Amino acid sequence: MNNLGTKLTTRDVALLGLLVAMDIIVGKFLSFGVWSVRISLTFIIVFFMAAWFGPIVGGVASAIADIVGTLLMGGVGGYFVGFTISAFIEAFIYGIIFYDKKVSFLRILCAVLINILVVDALLNTFWIMWLYHALFWSVFPVRILKELLMIPIQVILLSIVSKNTVLNTLKNHVRLR
Repeated sequence: MNNLGTKLTTRDVALLGLLVAMDIIVGKFLSFGVWSVRISLTFIIVFFMAAWFGPIVGGVASAIADIVGTLLMGGVGGYFVGFTISAFIEAFIYGIIFYDKKVSFLRILCAVLINILVVDALLNTFWIMWLYHALFWSVFPVRILKELLMIPIQVILLSIVSKNTVLNTLKNHVRLR
């Protein structure tokens, strides 16, 4: 599958729709936190979007999930395009590291560190600072503590789900064209 000019099959679109819906549901019902610190398991669904469909398609799907999820379910402060950009970048990074590549512990650790430290800790803190006119150093210490605690959780969960035989079978069905 050439990811820059991808021709999506009906099965691909259906699976992407399912993943987007799962992202929205997990983001709404399986996440918790306050306005500047939120804990969610959506990174697992974003991982599958990007690993199965590549950085561009995965990024677009993740951005769509962010937009639709915020518009349907609401969010603290309403819709803000900065978080959509972060959603795209997160999936893009997963896609670059995992698409058409063997999933290994080192790749998982690398992807999690980049996403958590660059996208979640820095970029999302910048969006919060910009959106709420907060000072960077008033928001960043709490966010970086939460992000550092999420590193082992994300690495462990992605290691487990990436080895799941049912999910790998589904991935193989996606790749059959």
